[in-house]
Amino acid sequence: MLLPPKLTFGPVWAAPLLIAFFLIPIVALHPTRHADSRAMRVLSIGLIAVLNLLNMISIALLVADLVHAGHGIHVTVSALDLLRNGALIWATNIAVFALWFWELDSDGPLGRAKYHCAVEFNQPDFLFPQMQMDPKRIKGYDASWKPYFVDYLYLSFTNALAVSPTDTMPLSRWAKMLMLLESLISFITVALILARSVNILS
Repeated sequence: MLLPPKLTFGPVWAAPLLIAFFLIPIVALHPTRHADSRAMRVLSIGLIAVLNLLNMISIALLVADLVHAGHGIHVTVSALDLLRNGALIWATNIAVFALWFWELDSDGPLGRAKYHCAVEFNQPDFLFPQMQMDPKRIKGYDASWKPYFVDYLYLSFTNALAVSPTDTMPLSRWAKMLMLLESLISFITVALILARSVNILS
């Protein structure tokens, strides 16, 4: 909602209304979140997918805006606006993929809650460093460690910044494809922003 209208889908009210369609039932069902509701999980994944789609539309509109400006069709793009809009899109990309990782890894947060620690996860989709540590050799190691949202946010941020896995490795094919998509979106966004900003400033 902080983006200018030219970088958003449809009228200004369309995106918030679409998000509210998923968010309101999620909030209403929140007291039963730990009851392993399939409807809750479907709504959560649907909301993340909508956020992802809206952000990808904003990226496409940003690219189109830069292409048009580059060909002199309109020159309304300033370096400050470009950096601001690009930063918003890039930050949203990180948040959305952190939600993807958090919601889908090892059958989601409810599935992970059933286990005492991360090494007990059934077919984990990500291999965190803590899952490879030997408690007999590392003093102070927390044997009950499990990933929380902040761990997936860190994973998403480092993947977007480095455009590659860092300390956490994807294991499943869907995890690899999601990380690939996030890296591609991040690369396109950052490369275009930097290139065009330098061009405008020079």
